[in-house]
Amino acid sequence: MSSAVGVVGAGSFGLAISKLASENSDVLLYSRRTELVNEINRSGTFKGLKFGDKIKATSDLNQLSEQCSLIVPIIASAHFRTVMRQLGPFLNPQHIVIHGTKGFDLKNEDLSANTDLLLSDVKTMSQVILEETNVLRVGALTGPNLAKEILNGLPTATVIASEYDEVITIGRKALAGNTFFVYGSHDLKGAELAGALKNIIALASGMVAANELGKNVQAILITLGLREMMMIADALGANPKSLIGAAGIGDLVATATSEKSRNYSFGYRIAKGEKFEKVLDSMDEVAEGVRSLKVAHQIISQYNIQAPIAKTIYGMVYNGKDVKQSIAALMKFPFRMDIDLYS
Repeated sequence: MSSAVGVVGAGSFGLAISKLASENSDVLLYSRRTELVNEINRSGTFKGLKFGDKIKATSDLNQLSEQCSLIVPIIASAHFRTVMRQLGPFLNPQHIVIHGTKGFDLKNEDLSANTDLLLSDVKTMSQVILEETNVLRVGALTGPNLAKEILNGLPTATVIASEYDEVITIGRKALAGNTFFVYGSHDLKGAELAGALKNIIALASGMVAANELGKNVQAILITLGLREMMMIADALGANPKSLIGAAGIGDLVATATSEKSRNYSFGYRIAKGEKFEKVLDSMDEVAEGVRSLKVAHQIISQYNIQAPIAKTIYGMVYNGKDVKQSIAALMKFPFRMDIDLYS
C-alpha cells in the first residue's frame, strides 16, 4: 500500500481536496465518470482546471484501496452508504478514512408527516463508514471550506475531527499547506452535525439576501440559527458547545454569507421565484441543506424542540411560504434569551 491519498468523488470539493493533497503526496481520484478519468490521466486537466502530474484518476475501487492508505470520500449524503458498501470489501483495518460529506444518513428515506423517525435512525457519515467497512480509524473533514475559493488558491482553514490523534496527524500531514491550515478536534459527532446543520441556515440566508432584507436580519438569522443548531445537536447526542468553533460557527458564517455556497444560492433562487424542482435539477451538485432540512424538521416536530427558525425555513423551502411574511412572523416570536453557554 503506497502513501498516495485516495479521494472518492469528483465534485468541486473532491477536486479541491485532490489539489491540496497533491502538494504533499501523490493522489488517486476515484470517479465513475469515464470522461473525467480519461481526461485527467491524458491531459492533467478537467473543465479548465489544471491538476498536475501528481494527480491520477481511476474508476477501479480495488486499485484505490491497494494504492492508498488514506481515503477521503466526498459524496452526496444520499449516496454515501451505497458507495461505502461498494468500497467496503476492498478496505481493511489498516486504512484510514476521513470523509468530507456534510449531511445525514437515514435508515428510511420516507420523511412523510406520518412516518416516525427514531433518533437512532439518523446516522453520521462516520457511523456509516464503521457499519459498512472494517475500517477502525475514521474522521471527518469539516469547517469553512468553500470549494471554489480553495480551487482559486485562496487561504482557509479546516477541521479534522476524530477520536484518534493518529487520524488528525495523518490528515494534517496530507492536507496542510501554505494556504490551508488544519485544526484538530476529538469531537467527531459534534463536528459532523455542525457541518450538516449549518447548510439549513444558509438556505434561509440566501432567501433573506434575495429579498434585500439587510445585513442586520441576516446576522440575527445566523446567530439565532446557531442556537437552534446547538439544540438539535444536543437532541442527537452531541455536545452543543462543539458548534462554537471553526466546524460550527466558522463554517456557518462562510456558508450563510457567500454566493459561492450551493445552499445559499439555492435559497436565493427559490426566493427569486424559481420553482423548487427546477432549481434542484439545474444545479451541478447537491445542496445538502435541502435534504438536511427535512431531517431536522422531522426531529424538531416529533420531539417537540423549540426551533421556530428551522420550522420557518421549512415552510419557505417546501411549502412555498412568502419570505417577507415568514420573516415578519418570525420577528414576532417571543425569543427571550440569547445563546447562553453557561446554562
